[in-house]
Amino acid sequence: MGFFLETVFGGLMAGMLYALVALGFVLIFKASGVFNFAQGAMVLFAALAMARFAEWFPLWFGFESMVLAAALAFFAAALCMVAVAWLIERLALRRLVNQEGITLLMATLGISYVLDGAGQLIFGSATYKIDIGMPKDPLLVLESVFEGGLLLSKEDLYAAVIAAVLVVVLTLFFQKTGTGRALRAVADDHQAAQSIGIPLSRIWVIVWSIGGIVALVAGMIWGSKLGVQFSISLVALKAFPVVILGGLTSVPGAIIGGLIIGMGEKLSEIYLGPFLGGGIENWFAYVLALAVLLIRPQGLFGDKIIDRV
Repeated sequence: MGFFLETVFGGLMAGMLYALVALGFVLIFKASGVFNFAQGAMVLFAALAMARFAEWFPLWFGFESMVLAAALAFFAAALCMVAVAWLIERLALRRLVNQEGITLLMATLGISYVLDGAGQLIFGSATYKIDIGMPKDPLLVLESVFEGGLLLSKEDLYAAVIAAVLVVVLTLFFQKTGTGRALRAVADDHQAAQSIGIPLSRIWVIVWSIGGIVALVAGMIWGSKLGVQFSISLVALKAFPVVILGGLTSVPGAIIGGLIIGMGEKLSEIYLGPFLGGGIENWFAYVLALAVLLIRPQGLFGDKIIDRV
C-alpha cells in the first residue's frame, strides 16, 4: 500500500507540472482562438533567459548572493517574456486577425523556430542550471501509518506547490479582477467584447504575457530539476494530450487532465510495464488522449462546438 501511494503522489506531482504547461495553451486559445505551437519554445526561451541572467547579474553588479541573483533573473526573464508577447501581437497576430485557424497555427509554428533561434543566438546553446534552492534530498512521511513510511521527493513536492500556487493566483485573477473579466469576455465572444469597448490588441498582449509567465515558471522548475537545454521545449509534447483530455477551453480541465495523465503514467509504468514492456510512460498519455477524442472530441471539460447553419 505504501509503494502504491508513493507512486500516486509522484504521479500527481508530475501531473501538476504537465498541467502548468498545458495551462499556457488553454489561456492563449481561450482569449485569442490560437493554438500556440510556440508554447514549448517559450518555455525554452524563458528558462534560458533566467539561467543566463542568474549567471550574468552577479558579474555585472558585483554581489554573491545566489538567492538575489535568482530573484532578479526571474523578474528580468518575466520582462523579456512580456516583450516577446508584445512583439508577437504587434508583428504577427495583429496582421492575421480574422484569418483561418490553420494560418494562425502555422504562424505560431514559425514563431517557435524564431524563438529557438533567438534563444540560441542571445543566450547560447550549452546546458545551464537554474538554482532556486529546491532541496534534492527525499522526505519521509507517515512513518506511524505505514511500515517504513512514504518516501517522497522534496524537489517534486516543492515544484508541485509552486505550480499549484500559480494556478490559484491565475484563477483568482480571472475571477476577481476587471482585466480578468475582460479576458473572459474576449474568450466568450471577440466581436461582442470589442463592441463594448474592450481593446482586443491589448487583451492579446496581456494573455500572451500571462502565457509567457506561465512558460517561465514551467521552464524554471524543469530547468532546476533537469538543467536548461534545448530538449526542454519538448515538454510541450507532454502537454498536448493533457489539453486534449481536459479540453482546449477549460482551465480546470488542464489541471485535472495533467493530474490524470501524471498519475496514469506512473501507475501504468509500474503495474503494466512488466506485461507490456518498458517505455509505457512515453506513450500512455497519447493513447489515453486518442481514446478521449473518439468518445468526447471536445475533451472532458471543453465546450461543445455547435455549427449554426
